[in-house]
Amino acid sequence: MNFLKIDTSNNKKIYVEIKLSGKKSERITSDSKLLKSEAVLPLVDKLLRKHNLSPDALGEILVFEGPGSFTGLRVGISIANALGYLLKIPVNGRKIGDLAAPVYN
Repeated sequence: MNFLKIDTSNNKKIYVEIKLSGKKSERITSDSKLLKSEAVLPLVDKLLRKHNLSPDALGEILVFEGPGSFTGLRVGISIANALGYLLKIPVNGRKIGDLAAPVYN
């Protein structure tokens, strides 16, 4: 199964990975000037395009729920939940439509 993994918990970097048939392909940005809310989806898009995939090729989304940066966690989890809902795929193994939630310290 193909899945997308998002981790926005770190204040200094954004980690996005796609796993295709057991092979990982990742994008990491450490540009502190970028807002996470502006950077995550373009990173996902670049990975999908790199492998000539549409979002429909994803079977699940994994998102890091915490602990981590308050705003960073909210951004990553919101994007994961929105994509999961739109694509009708589970987020973190939950039933489709059940939302992931951040875990704060």
